[in-house]
Amino acid sequence: MKFRPYFFLLAGLAVLFAARADCQDNPATSSSSRNQKAAHAAARQAKPGPDTSTDQNSYRNSTFGFRYNVIVGWVNRTQQMQPEPEPATGSDSGSAPKVLLAVFERPPEATGETVNSAVVIAQENASTYPGLKTAADYVGPLTELVTGMGFKPAGDAYEVAVDSKQLVRCDFVREIDKLTMFQSTLAMLQKETLISFTFIGGSQDEVDALIERLSFSQGPVAKPR
Repeated sequence: MKFRPYFFLLAGLAVLFAARADCQDNPATSSSSRNQKAAHAAARQAKPGPDTSTDQNSYRNSTFGFRYNVIVGWVNRTQQMQPEPEPATGSDSGSAPKVLLAVFERPPEATGETVNSAVVIAQENASTYPGLKTAADYVGPLTELVTGMGFKPAGDAYEVAVDSKQLVRCDFVREIDKLTMFQSTLAMLQKETLISFTFIGGSQDEVDALIERLSFSQGPVAKPR
């Protein structure tokens, strides 16, 4: 079976789709599941590596040269969204997918009347996708996975510049009851590693504002207007 690490990222984001729905699961089963997930998350808990630093409102990654300015008050679920390690490789495999940052406007498990906006940054080994030589080659697999979750492409993929860095951008949209969810994913290929930046919001303007908080410059992250 072809292994697609990005599936784990999308599976984690699936909680957003039910943000307005009441829990339909058996309470005992749901509680047990939450406890198991919490235990797994605690077991995977690790200190940031020497190439990263995280505080309440900022994530910095010197290996790939970017920073993200997190909105004050957002909920960090980075550790909880890490994919389960494969038995054959273990959790320390250099080729294993990793969620670098996962922050939400409100806890994913909390219900609400609006889209639960989010930012998820992940890394994968480029070899996971045979034939992937550039970030543009990621558009096909990404589109297949996202449309499989009910999204529709909002135009063709295109190149964008964030500071001096060139990335490929894909925009998607999904209707959920009376809500419209917008998702934009930016991707770059560096050091044989694919980095994806996924932004979700209740409008395209909101998504664009979240993207403005991403920086590849040497100076401080610019404050959105």
